[in-house]
Amino acid sequence: MMNFNYYTPTKVIFGKNEENNVGKFVSDFGGKKVLIHYGGGSAVRSGLIDKVKKSLEESGIEYVELGGVKPNPRLSLIYEGIKLSKENGVDFILAVGGGSVIDSAKGIGYGISNPEIKDVWDLYLGKEKANTCAPIGVVLTIAAAGSEMSGGSVVTNEDGQVKRSYNTDYSRPKFAIMNPEITYTLPEYQISSGSVDIMMHILERYFTPEPNLEVTDEISEGILRTMIKNSRLSLENPKNYDARAEIMWCGSLAHNGLTGCGGIGDWASHQLEHELSGVYDVAHGAGLAAVWGSWARYVYKENPNKFARLGEKVFGIEKIENVDNMAIKTIEAMENFFRSIKMPISIKELLDREITNEEVLILAEKCSNNGQRTIGSFKKLDKEDMKNIYLMAR
Repeated sequence: MMNFNYYTPTKVIFGKNEENNVGKFVSDFGGKKVLIHYGGGSAVRSGLIDKVKKSLEESGIEYVELGGVKPNPRLSLIYEGIKLSKENGVDFILAVGGGSVIDSAKGIGYGISNPEIKDVWDLYLGKEKANTCAPIGVVLTIAAAGSEMSGGSVVTNEDGQVKRSYNTDYSRPKFAIMNPEITYTLPEYQISSGSVDIMMHILERYFTPEPNLEVTDEISEGILRTMIKNSRLSLENPKNYDARAEIMWCGSLAHNGLTGCGGIGDWASHQLEHELSGVYDVAHGAGLAAVWGSWARYVYKENPNKFARLGEKVFGIEKIENVDNMAIKTIEAMENFFRSIKMPISIKELLDREITNEEVLILAEKCSNNGQRTIGSFKKLDKEDMKNIYLMAR
């Protein structure tokens, strides 16, 4: 087990009707002028934004609002949020939504609190480093990204269709309100895509070059089993409170650092997918499902025993002498689960068409930063490797 720091400062308020108390928690963390940040019309139509406003008003907190966040949040809206917040003296950002809204809020938070940084996009390009972030609170509406307890954010720059991430502890939300009932109205596709996203946050940490992670692996395997069971139950009955609650809590545990303690994450599948969603604007979880199997087949020989353990512990695959065969059975079992919740397992299924060789080269070029970087830690992948995986996945 490697040395590690485990830091999870976010206060979690979990359960029914807790969104009605959001004003109290904003006040507890010093918010006096709030930017309410949200996505499409569902948060408005459902009455959630009205509940949030009422709670803020009852706590004597002023607010301005900015909706319109799209999946794969856009840099242009972050610029708009920075401008609006500065003009109105915003000192606290309240993200009402899922990962895209929270990530957009983090970008705004960096932009209004680091005046020496002229362009917040430079953080995501690695040209600048933040010294702080405006405080952020969350009313979670989608269990998927885990951004409500993490320091990461992912943003898409429409200029060039480039998707990049930035991670610091400064942007970890001060609190996260999680009411599973809010997720009842999610479309089936979003439930499934979110479930894959949660599971991939586990798998990216599970496949590490560090060999001795018994307790961390056991935690990860338990969350994966829980996700497989409750994803299916949620699709059968989206108003199954217990299933929705399990998934919502799994989403936070999957990405708050717990399942990475003592190891180093791989994250190659995420990097490969970021280019897919950056170029084709697909749902992140669906994109991950489309590339994971090809990544796994490309790298499993680095440590087939880890894949075999996953198969035994999560899917109940019986041990066999040929560990390579067991590893392949595990990959197939994961893909069969993705199929069972109607997720794609190839780029063709994701886009409903096969991408061209030219498109593959563009994706590999973007993912490798024009050949300037490698990705992954389970197996380091260069531009040629990325191209080969995209070809396998297409």
